[in-house]
Amino acid sequence: MPNTPDDERRINAIRFLAVDAVQKANSGHPGLPLGAAATGYTLFSRHLKFNPADPHWWDRDRFVLSAGHGSMLLYALLYLTGYELSLDDLKSFRQLGSKTPGHPELHHTPGVEVTTGPLGQGVGNAVGLAIAEAQLAATYNREQTIVDHNTYCLAGDGDLMEGVSGEASSLAGHLKLGKLIMFYDDNKISLAAPTDVTFTEDVCARYEAYGWHVQEVTSEDGNDVNAIDAAINAAKGDPRPSFIAVHTIIGYGSPKAGTFGAHGEPLGADNVKKTKEALGWPTEPDFYVPDDVLAWWREVGKKGAALQSAWNDTYGAWKNANGELASQLDRIRKQVLPAKLSWPAFNAENGSVATREAGGTVMNAIARELPELIGGSADLDPSTKTYLKGFGDFKPGEYAGRNVHFGVREHAMGAIANGISVHDGLLPFTATFFNFVDYMKPAVRLAAINKAKIVFVFTHDSVFLGEDGPTHQPIEQLASLRAVPNLTTIRPADSLETLEAWKFALDHKGPTTIVLSRQKLPYLGDRNAAVARGGYVIHGGTAKPDVILIATGSEVSLAIEAAKILDGQGTAARVVSLPSFELFEQQDDAYRESVLPADVRARVSVEAASTFGWHRFVGERGVAIGLDHFGASAPAAAIAKAFHFTPEEVATAASGLLAKA
Repeated sequence: MPNTPDDERRINAIRFLAVDAVQKANSGHPGLPLGAAATGYTLFSRHLKFNPADPHWWDRDRFVLSAGHGSMLLYALLYLTGYELSLDDLKSFRQLGSKTPGHPELHHTPGVEVTTGPLGQGVGNAVGLAIAEAQLAATYNREQTIVDHNTYCLAGDGDLMEGVSGEASSLAGHLKLGKLIMFYDDNKISLAAPTDVTFTEDVCARYEAYGWHVQEVTSEDGNDVNAIDAAINAAKGDPRPSFIAVHTIIGYGSPKAGTFGAHGEPLGADNVKKTKEALGWPTEPDFYVPDDVLAWWREVGKKGAALQSAWNDTYGAWKNANGELASQLDRIRKQVLPAKLSWPAFNAENGSVATREAGGTVMNAIARELPELIGGSADLDPSTKTYLKGFGDFKPGEYAGRNVHFGVREHAMGAIANGISVHDGLLPFTATFFNFVDYMKPAVRLAAINKAKIVFVFTHDSVFLGEDGPTHQPIEQLASLRAVPNLTTIRPADSLETLEAWKFALDHKGPTTIVLSRQKLPYLGDRNAAVARGGYVIHGGTAKPDVILIATGSEVSLAIEAAKILDGQGTAARVVSLPSFELFEQQDDAYRESVLPADVRARVSVEAASTFGWHRFVGERGVAIGLDHFGASAPAAAIAKAFHFTPEEVATAASGLLAKA
């Protein structure tokens, strides 16, 4: 049955708000909103559970626009349904300070669930949102159902070309995440050309192989509302994740329809006029929405208030019936830590362990009192020591488990963790070898943009992992992470600093990376390990030093041994443990001066990684001992000697520096 005239007018309101906004900005992507407007219309008006008056209603459905370049599709829908987004906001599309940036940004625009734009990331985020829903439902649905919502995602050809979407989709199919529904805006056009110059696979067959429920909406132009509606209903009734391929026309109705010219640039004033004429829309004024169409859309938005009210009643009854569990969930939803956590104690008897071992000890000690802690590794938990013992696996049909087996899918793991975090109600962690942060860096970067509370654990942190050689030995990775805004990177020196790193990560409101050793490290003594301040004096703090040795991680013990040699030679040497550049630089001038006094210019840094970034601490006259080349396959002791990481050589470097001074 064809769309009704009312359907067409309501769909066109979406289309032309988007087209006019792109044209006014002289920047943007009009093709997707023109082609996918019917999908957005059907989802928002007939299926999506949401309340514009409370964008953070906990049991709302989540919608992720993975094809974030088509952001005006989402902004138009948010405006029409009554979110806190005005017509002036649409007119300010892509302008400085507006609520309508070029790609959707979490915390920036009411109704945007996650930051998207880098293609494929939104697919991974959606899988994470669906995992969070499944885990919370399995944990908290007792008698009354308080967690029951769907995650919808709209992806394009570019999303499905990116490897991260394939990784995430493969895992979602394995896990049978039936509350996940993805629309594929199949318009066969990319930014530079038709997709058939590079992308000719049978995408639907691929998703069938992943274990998804696959449907195709094969109407001529992808605008058949009833066909899309029927596909969504069928998807909601299937226990598998669902993939709905809607065969659309990019730039529908415009002179550029079906061409890559409609993808990433304004249509042009003349083509805007022709498109409006072709689809029966008034050519003037711009940003026109008929009063009756806007009123209809606002009524769609108001339906969510009644749904939320009914949910509030159910939630109230659930709370009354589940005292301790309800208190737990109430605490978690407020993002408050438990009043007490059973932190382990490290000392001279038990503290000389690899920091990956110490990290695993910390996680398992606090896991029972921290039920929101959920995560896993990229098929590496025996090595990363991040398995939560006694808390089960998150697996098909058994979603209360807290250990997620991501498989060898680092990039998807990072993107999924973003989705779990922004869902609200869980605290995700991930783990892999530090060198493989390169596989997941785009997702880590988006976590920083999202300010998502995630703990990224990276083990096997340096060239000292030894025989695996340069392919596995991280060199530039620390410098790379330290360059990311909003990301706190911590490289602990021993078990006590590892404990303090976890304490910081739980208190911190954004993402934290904890970088841990493969090899055993000595316990460096009972002390106030001021990891939360980024750096502190760990040796030689009682007198004004002649030279300051600054180190992180496994090299702190090396620096202490070098300082003892210098002390024996009559040189007063201070050692500063600097586990976090970011945290140290956030301290006030007085504290930083107390640790690294400005008048002591003889400074040597020691870190078994790139020296990039170290001169901010050692100064122009200082020496940075590190690795500005790749490592080698050899036992750790041989590597230390070959690459000058010995106490004697560090002491010699310090003495030489003093001689020059």
